[in-house]
Amino acid sequence: MTISNEQIKSARNLRLHLLADPFRPTFHFVVPEDYAKPADPNGAIWWKGRYHLGYIYQDDGVHYWGHVSSRDLLHWRHHKPWLLPTTDSPEEGIFSGNAMIDKNGEVSIFYHGVKVGNCIATSSEPLLENFRKLPTNPIIPVEAPDKWRESAKLPYASWDPHGWLDGDTYYAIFGGTQPAIFKAKELGDWSYVGDLFANAVDGTTLREDVSCPDFFKLGDKWVLMGISHENGTRYFVGDWKDEQFHPQVHERMSWVDNTYFAPESMEAPDGRRIMWAWIFDQWDEATEKAAGWSGVFAVPRELSLRDDLRLGIRPIEELKQLRYNERAGGKTSLKTGSVPVAVEGGNVIDIEAVFDPASATSVGLKVSCAADGSESTIVGYDAENGELFVDTSHSSAAGLGLKVREAGPLKLAAGEPLKLRILLDRSVIEVFANDRQAITRRIYPATTSTHLELFSNGGASELASLTIWDMMPSNPY
Repeated sequence: MTISNEQIKSARNLRLHLLADPFRPTFHFVVPEDYAKPADPNGAIWWKGRYHLGYIYQDDGVHYWGHVSSRDLLHWRHHKPWLLPTTDSPEEGIFSGNAMIDKNGEVSIFYHGVKVGNCIATSSEPLLENFRKLPTNPIIPVEAPDKWRESAKLPYASWDPHGWLDGDTYYAIFGGTQPAIFKAKELGDWSYVGDLFANAVDGTTLREDVSCPDFFKLGDKWVLMGISHENGTRYFVGDWKDEQFHPQVHERMSWVDNTYFAPESMEAPDGRRIMWAWIFDQWDEATEKAAGWSGVFAVPRELSLRDDLRLGIRPIEELKQLRYNERAGGKTSLKTGSVPVAVEGGNVIDIEAVFDPASATSVGLKVSCAADGSESTIVGYDAENGELFVDTSHSSAAGLGLKVREAGPLKLAAGEPLKLRILLDRSVIEVFANDRQAITRRIYPATTSTHLELFSNGGASELASLTIWDMMPSNPY
């Protein structure tokens, strides 16, 4: 194929357009161009010295899996599409799933084939650029054989598969509002086992919406992550036994809406459990169309299991490699009210702040503040209610983004300091507290809204330390 001068100019102009966009994140992974809704991360796996990650995007309305790989979880090499509809398999598009190493030592991808059911494709290539789809696809069709029908109603949905190998048996969760377990000795021959959940917990039911399931062992427990389409990402912790999941704990990872969505995780070669999620865009259709891009992932999080069976959550250590231009503020005693931060802020920065809440009812930082006070995003700890919160009610004077206060449970012990890590990346804010809670939101402030303020309400508190770094972009544009 001969490339014309006009095509070259168009490619260059698109790159320059994306580079100039004030809302396009720089160190959060972004789908390279065009439309990505859904943009779910999928298929994360370590293979032959590289991290591989898939994502959903749309080409003329058809769902594809994109494919990127990395050595450092920061800088990603784009490959040709990972999965797309082809003549050797009946699906009309590719929806969510996962990747695993099968009994043959190959990578098997489980995915949902649009309009046909759940499917599998395999590869042993060093770069995983070409996959063979099973001739038996779909492994379980949307319409199942009569032997699995119950009064003409299926006891499961052939939707959002997640597969793993347990001994010499393959198991798979089929997600949705009828989450079920399937098993197989060979990848092409699957049978229905029964319901995923052995019991309900914490106000949940046996028929929970568990779409985009992700199931893995962490310590001596099993963790089930997934989404409720209405409430976003959540997780369960419990035991896998007798071919069912027995949950003991249920916690949400988003609280006011479903902005943090479609979790995907993998085990790194050093044993860490690393997860991604898609962050919803929160701008209007006209602005998105003019931008020419959508689809942003939250920074990779490292997960651990705490003694209370809740997850420990923090950004991966690799992100610190992007830091430069360090500046620090000294100890500051805070009375009720807000005070400006003396050191320089920014809109692509990493902040570490430590507070002694003392007698304050709430304490924290206001970020992305306009000089005239018209814009700010509030990040803080609510001591009265035991919550980490992010308030975006005044994040965008232009009216973009949702105006909400999102809060997740965080109860500090007596004398425990508040340790905040705040990642600002243009239209994304991610807040981590004490390695055990996190909130991710979209904000759309003006490029000049780079000031910072400290606040303390209801009493005195103290800022023990504050350090800020600029962050080097890791996206090519």
